[in-house]
Amino acid sequence: MRKGLIALTLGEVAVLVGALAGYLVAITRTLRRVSQTLARVTMGVRAIEHQTEPIGPALQKVNADLDAVASVLERR
Repeated sequence: MRKGLIALTLGEVAVLVGALAGYLVAITRTLRRVSQTLARVTMGVRAIEHQTEPIGPALQKVNADLDAVASVLERR
């Protein structure tokens, strides 16, 4: 009788450990997918940030060129 109960207990422990391992594998897969999605979102946000940087330095050069053109035109 005792050996049967020990075997049953060990079987239940094995089932419990297997179930926990299964849940951990499922959680790991989900976290990997979330991590990949966050990486894509991060890349997108960086691209948007780069595309919407202030254009002040570029405008300063354009304004300097326009001032030069205006000076030449005023002399004529």
